[in-house]
Amino acid sequence: MSEEPDLSTVLAILDDEYARDILTHTSVEPMSASTLSERCDASLPTIYRRLDRLEECRLVTEATELASDGNHYSVYSANLDRLELSLEDGTFELELSYEDEDDVADKFTRMWEGMR
Repeated sequence: MSEEPDLSTVLAILDDEYARDILTHTSVEPMSASTLSERCDASLPTIYRRLDRLEECRLVTEATELASDGNHYSVYSANLDRLELSLEDGTFELELSYEDEDDVADKFTRMWEGMR
């Protein structure tokens, strides 16, 4: 696991309209970068740059999906469950809660079912 991102990094990411759009769309269902490009009305390079930044802060996760033709592609899901910002004794504190991460067995089962 990576270490928790700092307050300024998270706020800078969330200040970006495309990053917020990616989070809102992927909170509904996993999406590929090309689908996100269409839904967010942004170029693929823009989407990939935002996805990289969001992944660095663990706000989205990447998974591999199997296509019906046997190829595979990446899909992205929002991983942020809750963000809490508090001010106490002159200091801002940021607390991020992430979606429950599946265990390896659950991921394998989903992958296996997707291949049938």
